[in-house]
This record gives sequence, C-alpha cells and structure tokens, in this order.
Amino acid sequence: MKNKDFKQILMIGSAFTISMSICGFLFVNAWVGVMILAIGAVLIALFLYYTNKRYSQIEEVNSYLVRVLAGDDAPELDSQEEGELSILRTNIYKAATTLKYQNELLGNDKKQLAAAIADISHQLKTPLTSMMMMNDLLRDEEDSSKRKEFLNTQQAQLNRMNWLIQTLLKLSKLDAGTIELKREQVHDKELINEVIKPFEIQFELRNISLKKTLTDMTFVCDKNWTIESLQNIVKNCIEHMEDGGELTIETKDTNVFSQITIRDTGCGIAKEDIPHVFERFYKGKNAGKDSVGIGLALTKTIIEEQHGEIKVESTEGVGTEFCIKFYKTII
Repeated sequence: MKNKDFKQILMIGSAFTISMSICGFLFVNAWVGVMILAIGAVLIALFLYYTNKRYSQIEEVNSYLVRVLAGDDAPELDSQEEGELSILRTNIYKAATTLKYQNELLGNDKKQLAAAIADISHQLKTPLTSMMMMNDLLRDEEDSSKRKEFLNTQQAQLNRMNWLIQTLLKLSKLDAGTIELKREQVHDKELINEVIKPFEIQFELRNISLKKTLTDMTFVCDKNWTIESLQNIVKNCIEHMEDGGELTIETKDTNVFSQITIRDTGCGIAKEDIPHVFERFYKGKNAGKDSVGIGLALTKTIIEEQHGEIKVESTEGVGTEFCIKFYKTII
C-alpha cells in the first residue's frame, strides 16, 4: 500500500464498484446491486492479490540488484517462470556474472602488472648498481687500461638495459594493440637469411654449423616483426649450445599452414621448465646468467598476433626444437 499508483488504482476501482452497485440497487433491484458489489469486490481482491505478488517479485529483483551492487556474489537464479520479470531477473544475473568475471580479470591483471613491475625493477636494478660501482671506481682510477675495462663493462650494462627497455616497449605496444602487423608475402630464403645475418660472426667464432633445408615457399606474415621473433629463438639456441654445435632451420608448406622449425644441439630445457618457457621473466634452471626471460615471450606474442602458434620440444643433453606455424586461415 506504499505505492502511490497502487493506491490510486485501488481507490478508483473501489469507487467505480460502489457507484455501479448503487446504480443497480436504485434502478434495477437490490439483488443486482449486491451482485455488482460482490463481483467488484472479487475483482478488486484478485487485483490486490496479483498486484501484490508482482510487486513482491519486483522487490526480489531489486534486492538481488542491491546485493550485486554491494559486491556480494550473485546467487544463481532457479526461477523457470515465463514473463518479463523472469527475463529481467535472468538478464540481471547475466550482467552480474559478466561483471564478476571482468572484475576477476581486472584483479588478475593488477597482480600480473605488480609482478611485472617488480621483475622489471629487479632486472634494471642489477645493471644500474653495477654501473654506479664502475662510475665510483672510474673517479679514482688513474690506470688507463683499468679505466678502459670499466668503461667496457659499463657499455655492456648499458646495452643490456637498452635491449630490456626496447623489448618491454615492444611487448607493451603489442599488448595494447597499437601496432598493426602487416600481412605480406615473404619468401622463406629471404626471411631465413635476414634472421641469421646478425649471428654469422658468432657461428664462425664458435664453430657452430648451420644447416638449412628450405622448401622454396612464401609466408604470409609481417616480415620485420617475424624476423625479430625468429632471431630471439636463434639467439636462445646459440646461448645454450657448446662450441661446435649445430643449428638446423627447416621450412615446410602444407594446405593448412606454413611451418618453420629451428633445432639446436644444446643443453636442452628441463622437463619442468617446458610449460613455462614462453612466460615473461621466467628463467629455467638451464638459463644463462644474463638471461632476462622476455625474448621468447616476445616471440610468442608476435607469432600469435599473426594467427600462428609456437611449440617447443626438448630433451636435456640432446637439444631443443621450436616449431612455428602460420595458418593460412584463422582457426
């Protein structure tokens, strides 16, 4: 009875019923007047019952929405009734479930961001500390050979910091979707030659043999970004191989995908580390002392942004194989 519209309709209905009953009593007979009054009372009673039931349902929906807005878990609705109120309850439940899921994703993103910031701070702190120590030593060092050694150490740390920062910026841009990867035809021979070009001197100095088995085919990919992703793999392979090892690069074309396989004869990846090799800042037990753990993460992001996939298989003491597939249709 607190609802204004409800009271107005009740008053109008009651007034109309009483008026019609009086008219029937005056102009026909007492029996007709009583019948009209009885029928009116029954109709008003039915109206009161169903209206009260409807408002109770609305109140339930309102209470449900209040709990959702307060941050409580949205209980699952078991009502199977038809009607607009049932549809409204279902839609509110769907909206509440979606909001809860998005909130959980946001919470996970915050945790991952905090962990990433901590990792970045740690990675930058080490070279910065080293450079500060070198700088203090340079102030008092008079031996030119020592000064040159300190400067070379500082340059190496600066190069490491620059690579780390540039790689993090690239990952951030890819994550934010601000980089649009091209889809262009690239010949496999041209692509692989560009990939291995920066490592030719290392191959020669460390007596690493390179074996290429190319299919004379073309890839549909962004050439520059794909070269960078493959160079991260080659760099990883070289770092985990002894002098005199062998690096194999193969290409294969099928009706469904174009494939690049890179295989080394290095120390391999520990079985427990394989599921995590593409995670950011993850370093397995066989990682080098200067490893940061974002090169392969960047590679995976670049490949997947081009509707491809990358998988790794490895046996400790035998070697590691990276398999990259670029699908010709989006799957």
